[in-house]
Amino acid sequence: MTTTMQSTLQQLTAHIQPRRLLQPATFLVAAWLLTMISIPILRWVVGDSVLHYGVIAGVLLQVAAVLTICYRAWGGRTVLRITAVVIPLAWLIERIGSTTGIPFGAYHYTDALAPLIGGVPAVIPLAWLMMLPPAWAIAYAITGAVRGWRFLLLSGLAFTAWDLFLDPQMVTWGYWVWETPGLYFGIPLVNFAGWLLASMLLSWLTQPPRPPLAPLLIIYTAVWFLQSVGLSLFWQMPGPALFGFLGMGVMLTAALMRLRSSWLSSRACN
Repeated sequence: MTTTMQSTLQQLTAHIQPRRLLQPATFLVAAWLLTMISIPILRWVVGDSVLHYGVIAGVLLQVAAVLTICYRAWGGRTVLRITAVVIPLAWLIERIGSTTGIPFGAYHYTDALAPLIGGVPAVIPLAWLMMLPPAWAIAYAITGAVRGWRFLLLSGLAFTAWDLFLDPQMVTWGYWVWETPGLYFGIPLVNFAGWLLASMLLSWLTQPPRPPLAPLLIIYTAVWFLQSVGLSLFWQMPGPALFGFLGMGVMLTAALMRLRSSWLSSRACN
């Protein structure tokens, strides 16, 4: 991590008041981080059977943390509205994708990530919900807006960059199968175009308000760091680790540098 990124993250965390460290979101984030760190250790002790429960626990804890953070910033009605849009539409997108090949390419889910609803693992729409708000935070940090094509494009890119880690990892673990392996470590390139378009569509339909930057950027940073370290050191996937590190890292660096520039300009004016 560069010195600029470290400095900007320190400034972000400085905006989190000490009393907020005792709030539910903090404990949920800590539990999520502990779960993610524990998965490779428990796998070494228990075996591959822990992966199924670890993935589900990680998703549930992260989505709970993200929604709790958003609840404090947006209120319950807005969080419920966004949840009511993202979960069914994410399921529908995955259902269409896994049965028709549109827009991701031809793939199908296995039973390894049970329970399934209509052929789609129940946890998958929650995974969309847990990463869209951090992607919105990245886009908002760069653009200063939550509307317009630039916000939609950048939130889609920030979200899709995560899949540079995710798809090779989940395929290796046997959670879904591509009918025709593609160029990106077995993943078809059209998959990423599908992720970009689908995430932009969901962002447009949800019309999110201004996201709480500090906690959501910290979560995006944690995902980037954990996936980079995990895939490179524990899961023997150095290629996806490198590309994911660069993809999410570029989005994160752009967001933090833009925030740093805004803060420096604000201090100069004062």
